Amino acid sequence: MTDTEIEITADLVRDLLQEQHPDLAGLAIREVAGGWGNQMWRLGDELAVRMQRMDPTPELQLNERRWLPVLAPLLPLPVPTPVRFGEPSERFPKHWTVMTWVPGEPLDHGSISRGAHAADTLAGFLQALHVEAPAEAPIATGRGAHPRNCTDAFENFFQAVAPDDIAADVRAVWDDAVAAQTWEGPPVWVHGDLHPANVVVSDGTLSGIVDFGDMFAGDPAWDLAAAWVLLPAGTASRFFDMYAHADEAAIRRARGLAAMKSLFLMLMGQNGDRGLPGGKPHWGPAGRAALDRVLKGV
Repeated sequence: MTDTEIEITADLVRDLLQEQHPDLAGLAIREVAGGWGNQMWRLGDELAVRMQRMDPTPELQLNERRWLPVLAPLLPLPVPTPVRFGEPSERFPKHWTVMTWVPGEPLDHGSISRGAHAADTLAGFLQALHVEAPAEAPIATGRGAHPRNCTDAFENFFQAVAPDDIAADVRAVWDDAVAAQTWEGPPVWVHGDLHPANVVVSDGTLSGIVDFGDMFAGDPAWDLAAAWVLLPAGTASRFFDMYAHADEAAIRRARGLAAMKSLFLMLMGQNGDRGLPGGKPHWGPAGRAALDRVLKGV
């Protein structure tokens, strides 16, 4: 059995806690559905254990450990904050982290009914997050590039799942993003992976943001794409009005990136329908709904 095939069970989590943080080992442990690169377990009512699973390196968890304590006090929504570190051991040769639990229901299993409130909330969150990042902040690799440097990924998703009846419209949105001016401001903090499984909702609106493993310093358009990927139809304009810092080029890049992210969600849904590893059947409808919002524009 290879490292990536280690079965992570409640007993394993408890054993690791007993070895490294015994004062937490008596708390209730419950598996959290979902996750791919990392697997989450609830620990009592207020904590969670984030276990490195399919991620080939610990870099994403180490980024969260380093930077979330810096960012969390600046942000107007709850985010998971590391409180204890679990180091690789003979029992489990990977990293794991005890973090605060962000209450709410993941949006991929919930919905937003208070669209205007959610738009204002997301805009306020991203205003607070998108501040100039320090020189030592993580630099984006695949995510974070200008759309013109993401054409291979877009084409893969497009060829796999773009519906024939809207394919030309989707490509037009992407081509417009590719033609948009490059981000010329200072690199700002970017979450980098805002999609329905990485935000939580309560009372019909956004109530928390999770999974900062892909955070980087760069172009905020990667987060601004959430105006279509996360928010209900008809609220993108309100979001950009409230955010107030996105010029026309940023909105064009964001819209193209939202199209690519929507296609990705649709592909993950298709993989789920086919029973492929990592597939998420319920992501398909969410991706198609997001793509429809993208095509309707701001």
